[in-house]
Amino acid sequence: MQTTPDERVEAVEETSLGDPWVTIVWNDPVNLMSYVTYVFETYFGHPHATAEKLMRQVHEEGRAVVSTGVLESMEVDVQAMHGFGLWATLQRSGA
Repeated sequence: MQTTPDERVEAVEETSLGDPWVTIVWNDPVNLMSYVTYVFETYFGHPHATAEKLMRQVHEEGRAVVSTGVLESMEVDVQAMHGFGLWATLQRSGA
C-alpha cells in the first residue's frame, strides 16, 4: 500500500507534536564554564541565573537539556552549539 503525500505530512506533524525533542549539551575538557554560560545566555536567551545553572549541570552531571521543541528546531540548535564549539546532540524528550 502506498501512502499519499497528505498522509505522510500528517504523520510527520503527529510525530513532531507528539514527541518533542531536546538539545543536550555535553561536558567537555576544552570550554571555560564562563564561555558555556555566555553561549546559553546569548544563543538561547536564558537569564544569567538559568544559564549558570545549566552550565553547572553540564559540568557536574556531564550533560544538560538546554532547549526543547520540534525536531527541526533542535537540529538548528545542535548545529548552533557546534558552531560555538560545544558538544551537543538531540534526542526525543521521553528517551
